Amino acid sequence: MLQQNQQERSVGELFADLSREVSNLVRQEVQLAKTELTEKATQTGKNLVSIVIGGVLAFAGLLGLEAAAILGLARVLPDWGAALLVAVVILIVAMMLVMKGINALKNQDLVPRQTVDTLKEDAQWAKQQVK
Repeated sequence: MLQQNQQERSVGELFADLSREVSNLVRQEVQLAKTELTEKATQTGKNLVSIVIGGVLAFAGLLGLEAAAILGLARVLPDWGAALLVAVVILIVAMMLVMKGINALKNQDLVPRQTVDTLKEDAQWAKQQVK
């Protein structure tokens, strides 16, 4: 019976239905894209926080630990040697933290994959409906 009703409908009615369905679909795709991009932006924000925290910790480390370590090492090394050794160690740790955050950002996929996939499916569906 549904098939008979479909056959009795005019081409104009069918195109009106198709237009409504495509409009609905576009709204849903836009909402999906917004949701997906929000999730990705949140993850990016977390990675940026990691970079900032790494930088702050590196600075705090340079101020606090450097002085104590230099004073301790100055007992067995020349003052300049103690200062250089401590600074190099702190900078290595700081760079490791910063690189961790940068690598996480580089590896993060910012393309809304789910939206792209469903748009491809929707385009194929629309082609089938027009045939």
